[in-house]
Amino acid sequence: MPQLKLLEDFIALARAGSFLRAAEARHVTHPAFGRRIRALESWAGVSLVDRSQLPVVLTEQGETLLKTACQVVEQLQRVRNQISAQGGESQNLLRVAAGRSLARTLVSDWIARLRKSRPAVLAPTTLVDISTGMMADMSALLAQGKADFLFCYEHPAWSVELQPDNYQHMTLVTDKLVPVSQAIAQGKPRYSLDGRGSLPLISYSRGLAMARIAGDRIENMPYPLVSSMRCDSLDAMLGTVSNGLGIAWLPWSMVAADCKRGSLIMLGGRSEQIAFEVRLYRPRSRLSDVAEAVWKAMEKG
Repeated sequence: MPQLKLLEDFIALARAGSFLRAAEARHVTHPAFGRRIRALESWAGVSLVDRSQLPVVLTEQGETLLKTACQVVEQLQRVRNQISAQGGESQNLLRVAAGRSLARTLVSDWIARLRKSRPAVLAPTTLVDISTGMMADMSALLAQGKADFLFCYEHPAWSVELQPDNYQHMTLVTDKLVPVSQAIAQGKPRYSLDGRGSLPLISYSRGLAMARIAGDRIENMPYPLVSSMRCDSLDAMLGTVSNGLGIAWLPWSMVAADCKRGSLIMLGGRSEQIAFEVRLYRPRSRLSDVAEAVWKAMEKG
Protein backbone atom coordinates (compact mmCIF):
# COMPACT_ATOMS: atom_id res chain seq x y z
CA MET A 1 0.00 0.00 0.00
CA PRO A 2 1.36 3.48 -0.87
CA GLN A 3 2.22 5.99 1.85
CA LEU A 4 -0.71 7.98 3.18
CA LYS A 5 0.85 11.25 2.00
CA LEU A 6 0.79 10.00 -1.59
CA LEU A 7 -2.94 9.35 -1.38
CA GLU A 8 -3.45 12.79 0.13
CA ASP A 9 -1.39 14.28 -2.72
CA PHE A 10 -3.52 12.45 -5.26
CA ILE A 11 -6.74 13.71 -3.67
CA ALA A 12 -5.36 17.27 -3.66
CA LEU A 13 -4.53 16.98 -7.38
CA ALA A 14 -8.01 15.70 -8.22
CA ARG A 15 -9.58 18.62 -6.38
CA ALA A 16 -7.27 21.32 -7.72
CA GLY A 17 -7.07 20.13 -11.33
CA SER A 18 -3.56 21.56 -11.43
CA PHE A 19 -0.17 20.21 -10.38
CA LEU A 20 0.96 23.70 -9.40
CA ARG A 21 -2.07 24.54 -7.23
CA ALA A 22 -2.05 21.09 -5.66
CA ALA A 23 1.66 21.42 -4.85
CA GLU A 24 0.99 24.78 -3.18
CA ALA A 25 -1.85 23.27 -1.17
CA ARG A 26 0.43 20.44 -0.04
CA HIS A 27 3.30 22.86 0.75
CA VAL A 28 5.84 21.18 -1.53
CA THR A 29 7.63 22.32 -4.66
CA HIS A 30 6.09 21.67 -8.06
CA PRO A 31 8.81 19.17 -9.13
CA ALA A 32 8.62 17.30 -5.81
CA PHE A 33 4.84 17.02 -6.11
CA GLY A 34 5.18 15.65 -9.64
CA ARG A 35 7.61 13.00 -8.40
CA ARG A 36 5.14 11.94 -5.71
CA ILE A 37 2.34 11.44 -8.25
CA ARG A 38 4.69 9.46 -10.51
CA ALA A 39 5.63 7.32 -7.51
CA LEU A 40 1.95 6.57 -6.94
CA GLU A 41 1.52 5.70 -10.62
CA SER A 42 4.54 3.41 -10.38
CA TRP A 43 2.91 1.60 -7.47
CA ALA A 44 -0.39 1.32 -9.37
CA GLY A 45 1.32 0.19 -12.55
CA VAL A 46 -0.84 2.46 -14.74
CA SER A 47 -1.21 6.14 -15.58
CA LEU A 48 -3.58 7.82 -13.14
CA VAL A 49 -3.61 11.33 -14.62
CA ASP A 50 -4.22 12.59 -18.15
CA ARG A 51 -1.59 15.32 -18.37
CA SER A 52 -2.57 16.35 -21.90
CA GLN A 53 -5.59 18.30 -20.66
CA LEU A 54 -5.91 21.50 -18.64
CA PRO A 55 -7.21 21.37 -16.04
CA VAL A 56 -5.74 17.90 -15.61
CA VAL A 57 -8.21 15.04 -15.36
CA LEU A 58 -7.92 11.55 -13.95
CA THR A 59 -7.86 8.47 -16.09
CA GLU A 60 -10.50 5.80 -15.57
CA GLN A 61 -8.06 3.95 -13.31
CA GLY A 62 -7.33 7.20 -11.49
CA GLU A 63 -11.02 7.76 -10.78
CA THR A 64 -11.26 4.24 -9.35
CA LEU A 65 -8.29 4.84 -7.07
CA LEU A 66 -9.60 8.26 -6.01
CA LYS A 67 -12.75 6.77 -4.51
CA THR A 68 -10.77 4.31 -2.40
CA ALA A 69 -8.15 6.94 -1.48
CA CYS A 70 -10.86 9.28 -0.14
CA GLN A 71 -12.38 6.49 1.92
CA VAL A 72 -9.01 5.42 3.35
CA VAL A 73 -7.91 8.95 4.25
CA GLU A 74 -11.26 9.89 5.79
CA GLN A 75 -11.44 6.65 7.80
CA LEU A 76 -7.93 7.11 9.19
CA GLN A 77 -8.66 10.71 10.10
CA ARG A 78 -11.87 9.70 11.91
CA VAL A 79 -9.90 7.13 13.90
CA ARG A 80 -7.26 9.75 14.70
CA ASN A 81 -9.94 12.16 15.91
CA GLN A 82 -11.43 9.51 18.16
CA ILE A 83 -8.04 8.62 19.63
CA SER A 84 -7.17 12.29 20.17
CA ALA A 85 -10.50 12.96 21.84
CA GLN A 86 -10.05 9.96 24.14
CA GLY A 87 -6.56 11.13 25.02
CA GLY A 88 -7.80 14.61 25.86
CA GLU A 89 -5.27 16.48 23.71
CA SER A 90 -7.97 18.33 21.75
CA GLN A 91 -10.53 18.80 24.51
CA ASN A 92 -9.91 22.54 24.80
CA LEU A 93 -9.63 23.30 21.10
CA LEU A 94 -12.29 24.05 18.49
CA ARG A 95 -11.17 23.94 14.85
CA VAL A 96 -13.26 25.81 12.29
CA ALA A 97 -12.81 26.09 8.52
CA ALA A 98 -14.57 28.71 6.40
CA GLY A 99 -14.26 31.03 3.44
CA ARG A 100 -12.63 34.36 4.25
CA SER A 101 -15.81 36.43 4.05
CA LEU A 102 -17.80 33.95 6.12
CA ALA A 103 -15.06 33.99 8.75
CA ARG A 104 -15.20 37.78 8.96
CA THR A 105 -18.97 37.99 9.29
CA LEU A 106 -21.02 34.93 10.21
CA VAL A 107 -18.29 32.91 11.94
CA SER A 108 -17.12 35.76 14.15
CA ASP A 109 -20.72 36.49 15.21
CA TRP A 110 -21.28 32.78 15.84
CA ILE A 111 -18.24 32.53 18.10
CA ALA A 112 -19.27 35.67 19.98
CA ARG A 113 -22.70 34.19 20.70
CA LEU A 114 -21.17 30.95 21.95
CA ARG A 115 -18.83 32.91 24.23
CA LYS A 116 -21.54 35.20 25.60
CA SER A 117 -24.32 32.62 26.05
CA ARG A 118 -25.42 31.79 29.59
CA PRO A 119 -24.07 29.34 30.44
CA ALA A 120 -21.22 29.86 27.98
CA VAL A 121 -20.90 27.12 25.37
CA LEU A 122 -17.31 28.21 24.68
CA ALA A 123 -15.28 28.93 27.80
CA PRO A 124 -12.80 31.85 27.74
CA THR A 125 -9.99 29.30 27.96
CA THR A 126 -11.13 27.41 24.85
CA LEU A 127 -8.88 28.08 21.87
CA VAL A 128 -10.75 28.58 18.59
CA ASP A 129 -8.57 27.85 15.57
CA ILE A 130 -10.04 29.42 12.38
CA SER A 131 -8.70 28.38 8.97
CA THR A 132 -9.78 30.41 5.92
CA GLY A 133 -9.35 29.98 2.19
CA MET A 134 -11.00 28.59 -0.93
CA MET A 135 -14.02 26.41 -0.20
CA ALA A 136 -12.46 23.38 -1.89
CA ASP A 137 -9.42 23.67 0.36
CA MET A 138 -11.54 24.16 3.47
CA SER A 139 -13.72 21.12 2.73
CA ALA A 140 -10.48 19.17 2.33
CA LEU A 141 -9.48 20.17 5.88
CA LEU A 142 -12.75 18.70 7.17
CA ALA A 143 -12.28 15.53 5.12
CA GLN A 144 -8.71 15.19 6.44
CA GLY A 145 -9.84 15.54 10.06
CA LYS A 146 -8.04 18.88 10.44
CA ALA A 147 -11.26 20.80 11.19
CA ASP A 148 -14.23 20.02 13.42
CA PHE A 149 -16.68 22.23 11.52
CA LEU A 150 -16.96 23.65 8.03
CA PHE A 151 -18.96 26.76 7.20
CA CYS A 152 -19.83 26.80 3.51
CA TYR A 153 -22.25 28.07 0.90
CA GLU A 154 -24.86 25.80 -0.63
CA HIS A 155 -26.62 26.34 -3.96
CA PRO A 156 -27.63 24.06 -6.87
CA ALA A 157 -24.68 25.48 -8.84
CA TRP A 158 -22.25 24.94 -5.96
CA SER A 159 -22.02 22.16 -3.41
CA VAL A 160 -19.06 20.89 -1.41
CA GLU A 161 -18.08 17.32 -2.21
CA LEU A 162 -18.62 15.53 1.10
CA GLN A 163 -20.05 12.04 1.31
CA PRO A 164 -23.40 12.23 3.17
CA ASP A 165 -22.73 8.89 4.88
CA ASN A 166 -19.74 10.43 6.67
CA TYR A 167 -21.00 13.96 7.39
CA GLN A 168 -24.06 15.76 8.64
CA HIS A 169 -25.07 19.38 8.31
CA MET A 170 -27.51 22.06 9.35
CA THR A 171 -28.60 25.22 7.56
CA LEU A 172 -27.53 28.27 9.56
CA VAL A 173 -28.97 31.09 7.46
CA THR A 174 -30.45 31.77 4.06
CA ASP A 175 -29.10 34.75 2.16
CA LYS A 176 -29.25 36.20 -1.33
CA LEU A 177 -26.99 37.92 -3.82
CA VAL A 178 -28.40 41.29 -4.84
CA PRO A 179 -27.17 43.78 -7.47
CA VAL A 180 -25.97 47.02 -5.87
CA SER A 181 -24.59 50.33 -7.06
CA GLN A 182 -23.05 53.36 -5.40
CA ALA A 183 -25.63 56.02 -4.51
CA ILE A 184 -25.24 59.54 -5.86
CA ALA A 185 -27.22 62.77 -5.35
CA GLN A 186 -30.93 62.55 -4.51
CA GLY A 187 -30.57 58.91 -3.57
CA LYS A 188 -30.20 57.74 -7.15
CA PRO A 189 -27.88 54.90 -8.18
CA ARG A 190 -24.78 55.68 -10.21
CA TYR A 191 -25.69 52.76 -12.45
CA SER A 192 -29.20 51.54 -13.13
CA LEU A 193 -30.50 48.35 -14.67
CA ASP A 194 -33.11 50.51 -16.39
CA GLY A 195 -30.53 52.84 -17.95
CA ARG A 196 -29.11 52.87 -21.43
CA GLY A 197 -25.64 51.92 -22.49
CA SER A 198 -23.33 49.27 -21.12
CA LEU A 199 -23.10 48.59 -17.40
CA PRO A 200 -19.67 47.89 -15.85
CA LEU A 201 -19.89 44.59 -13.99
CA ILE A 202 -17.61 43.70 -11.10
CA SER A 203 -17.47 39.92 -11.07
CA TYR A 204 -16.00 37.13 -8.95
CA SER A 205 -12.72 35.48 -9.82
CA ARG A 206 -12.98 31.93 -11.08
CA GLY A 207 -12.63 29.31 -8.42
CA LEU A 208 -14.67 31.20 -5.82
CA ALA A 209 -17.91 29.60 -4.66
CA MET A 210 -19.75 32.84 -5.39
CA ALA A 211 -18.53 32.77 -8.99
CA ARG A 212 -20.32 29.46 -9.48
CA ILE A 213 -23.43 30.59 -7.62
CA ALA A 214 -23.77 33.88 -9.49
CA GLY A 215 -22.24 33.04 -12.84
CA ASP A 216 -24.94 31.50 -15.00
CA ARG A 217 -27.77 33.61 -13.63
CA ILE A 218 -25.99 36.92 -14.19
CA GLU A 219 -24.81 35.96 -17.68
CA ASN A 220 -28.38 35.18 -18.71
CA MET A 221 -29.91 38.40 -17.39
CA PRO A 222 -31.26 40.77 -20.08
CA TYR A 223 -28.95 43.70 -19.28
CA PRO A 224 -25.96 45.16 -21.17
CA LEU A 225 -23.45 44.00 -18.56
CA VAL A 226 -19.80 44.33 -19.51
CA SER A 227 -17.19 42.77 -17.22
CA SER A 228 -14.87 45.58 -16.09
CA MET A 229 -13.22 44.14 -12.99
CA ARG A 230 -12.73 40.74 -11.38
CA CYS A 231 -12.10 40.32 -7.65
CA ASP A 232 -10.99 37.36 -5.56
CA SER A 233 -12.80 38.45 -2.39
CA LEU A 234 -16.15 39.87 -1.33
CA ASP A 235 -14.43 42.67 0.57
CA ALA A 236 -12.61 43.81 -2.57
CA MET A 237 -15.87 43.78 -4.55
CA LEU A 238 -17.64 45.83 -1.91
CA GLY A 239 -14.85 48.38 -1.99
CA THR A 240 -14.99 48.78 -5.75
CA VAL A 241 -18.78 49.17 -5.75
CA SER A 242 -18.62 51.70 -2.92
CA ASN A 243 -16.18 53.75 -5.01
CA GLY A 244 -18.56 53.84 -7.95
CA LEU A 245 -16.55 51.58 -10.25
CA GLY A 246 -19.48 49.40 -11.30
CA ILE A 247 -22.27 47.15 -10.08
CA ALA A 248 -21.90 43.78 -8.38
CA TRP A 249 -24.04 41.00 -6.97
CA LEU A 250 -23.17 40.87 -3.26
CA PRO A 251 -24.73 39.06 -0.27
CA TRP A 252 -27.59 41.04 1.25
CA SER A 253 -26.18 40.35 4.72
CA MET A 254 -23.07 42.23 3.65
CA VAL A 255 -24.65 45.29 2.04
CA ALA A 256 -27.90 45.69 4.00
CA ALA A 257 -26.43 48.26 6.41
CA ASP A 258 -24.93 50.31 3.56
CA CYS A 259 -28.24 50.26 1.70
CA LYS A 260 -30.08 51.45 4.80
CA ARG A 261 -27.55 54.27 5.28
CA GLY A 262 -28.03 55.27 1.67
CA SER A 263 -24.43 54.84 0.50
CA LEU A 264 -25.43 51.88 -1.69
CA ILE A 265 -28.64 51.17 -3.57
CA MET A 266 -30.05 47.75 -4.33
CA LEU A 267 -31.08 47.43 -7.97
CA GLY A 268 -33.88 45.45 -9.57
CA GLY A 269 -36.32 43.15 -7.80
CA ARG A 270 -36.71 39.51 -6.86
CA SER A 271 -36.01 38.28 -10.37
CA GLU A 272 -32.48 39.72 -10.12
CA GLN A 273 -31.75 38.13 -6.75
CA ILE A 274 -29.97 34.80 -6.27
CA ALA A 275 -30.82 32.87 -3.10
CA PHE A 276 -28.34 30.56 -1.36
CA GLU A 277 -27.76 28.92 2.03
CA VAL A 278 -24.93 28.90 4.53
CA ARG A 279 -24.47 25.45 6.04
CA LEU A 280 -22.48 24.03 8.94
CA TYR A 281 -20.92 20.60 8.31
CA ARG A 282 -19.35 18.14 10.74
CA PRO A 283 -18.16 14.51 10.59
CA ARG A 284 -20.63 11.90 11.86
CA SER A 285 -17.87 10.41 13.99
CA ARG A 286 -17.41 11.56 17.56
CA LEU A 287 -15.59 14.89 18.00
CA SER A 288 -14.00 16.44 21.07
CA ASP A 289 -16.22 17.33 24.03
CA VAL A 290 -15.98 21.02 23.11
CA ALA A 291 -17.07 20.43 19.51
CA GLU A 292 -19.89 18.08 20.56
CA ALA A 293 -21.17 20.67 23.06
CA VAL A 294 -21.17 23.31 20.33
CA TRP A 295 -23.08 21.07 17.93
CA LYS A 296 -25.62 20.19 20.61
CA ALA A 297 -26.17 23.88 21.37
CA MET A 298 -26.66 24.60 17.66
CA GLU A 299 -29.25 21.82 17.36
CA LYS A 300 -31.21 23.35 20.24
CA GLY A 301 -31.12 26.71 18.46
